[in-house]
Amino acid sequence: MSIAFAAMRRSSYTICTTWTATFHLRKMSAESLAAVTRLKDSGFIKTQGLVGGKWVDAEDGKTLKVENPATGDLICTVPYMGQKETSQAISSAYETFQSWKKLSGAERSKHLRKWYDLLTAHKEELAQLVTLEQGKPMKEALGEITYGADFVEFYAEEAKRVYGDLLPSPLTDRRLLVLKQPVGVVGAITPWNFPLAMITRKIGPALACGCTVVVKPSELTPLTALAAAELALQAGIPPGAFNVVMGNASEIGDTLLASPQVRKITFTGSTAVGKKLMAGAAETVKKVSLELGGNAPCIVFDDAELDVAVKGALAAKFRNSGQTCVCANRILVQEGIYEKFANAFADAVQQLQVGNGLTEGVAQGPLINEAAVQKVESFIRDATNKGAKVLIGGKRHSLGMTFYEPTVLGNTNTEMLISREEVFGPVAPLLRFKTEEEAIHMANDTNAGLAAYVFTNDISRSWRVTEALEYGLVGVNEGLVSTVVAPFGGYKQSGLGREGSKYGIDEYLELKYVCLGNMKSA
Repeated sequence: MSIAFAAMRRSSYTICTTWTATFHLRKMSAESLAAVTRLKDSGFIKTQGLVGGKWVDAEDGKTLKVENPATGDLICTVPYMGQKETSQAISSAYETFQSWKKLSGAERSKHLRKWYDLLTAHKEELAQLVTLEQGKPMKEALGEITYGADFVEFYAEEAKRVYGDLLPSPLTDRRLLVLKQPVGVVGAITPWNFPLAMITRKIGPALACGCTVVVKPSELTPLTALAAAELALQAGIPPGAFNVVMGNASEIGDTLLASPQVRKITFTGSTAVGKKLMAGAAETVKKVSLELGGNAPCIVFDDAELDVAVKGALAAKFRNSGQTCVCANRILVQEGIYEKFANAFADAVQQLQVGNGLTEGVAQGPLINEAAVQKVESFIRDATNKGAKVLIGGKRHSLGMTFYEPTVLGNTNTEMLISREEVFGPVAPLLRFKTEEEAIHMANDTNAGLAAYVFTNDISRSWRVTEALEYGLVGVNEGLVSTVVAPFGGYKQSGLGREGSKYGIDEYLELKYVCLGNMKSA
């Protein structure tokens, strides 16, 4: 089945026809040049794909530009791969699976623990790489490296705890068992907004239970994935267990879907692409895990502690410049506290320092590309044309490039595009509500159901509202809720399955029932 992966592509990448991956350090800003040079010298910038433990170029020699969204600098080029390279990666993963699955959980655990140790030891270099290719501030990038590495550590421990069951038999001469076994080769398609954590959250449990993987990172941020793969090799994870291909999204996706050797697809990205992956996976009846788009409400009740609500909403909205699937896309404020909250929130947003993520003190970096900026502009234009008021921001930043001012909109309503769809940018729309019932209705009035946030000092209300919200994650009086030990996933069109926690490893396992008959009693 041919799948159109247009939504996975971004306008900022360009195919080059050079025959080798090369570094382009001319005309680069001094700050970026210094960072790239350090990473290149230390071996952290890999410019080839990884197939079967070997670093390889595209067979036709085509390459793909990797650029810094904060400066427009060309960091390097990487191979523009497609069907042939993906097929080779799948074959390698399938071959390695035959031996990797036979190792004990304790043996796989040792390799994963070594990988975690290496990720942690090199967190500064990895964070610089994330900032260079994705744009987020170094403080956030360091936080992502720690968060991403924690998944590897967690699943290194869970590798030893994949338990089956012994079932009570209705017949005395039978013994009934349930075994848990790895599903097989996994195709993992990951996004650009968390270039390490979205990989380790998938690969950690897959490798822990005995699966092998073919990873397709975003074409906008492949370097972090390649660096992580290099460290995995150094940790002793066998060649072929962890493969990385990038380039032609349509060809790579179609190849993963068509292959009978790939038994599971795990994807983080847009709902539109997730639906196409579901349809494509049906041809070979693959298992599918999908972490898709959100439209997160942040509900602030009259009885909320103002400082806590402002701090929580700020974190929930503006982390990674608003480019996360759990960002507060709508801030619903009860009318009794609306004016106080709007003023305090706008003041807090005004303090956010915008700039190159490599610069100390910067709290907000650039958007990922020009298309992202244009989307933000179209949402704000729609809102203001329908009566919304810009309280702060509302235009491109004076820094130029893909920088956008942190923005707060007042007087927004449910008819505006920004209330109906995910803006994926640094724009916070404020909506008024009167009653608890109205807030719940407004929050649930969407096809999405990933994350939601509630601010109240009434413990009874916190329970009522939390139980009524149709969302997979709910933060009460807290704007940052993601953690390795809790399940991450959504309701409705926000996806299928869960990642992280003890529940996350189940997504990579098959249940096998075994009946032992004619067991004579003593």
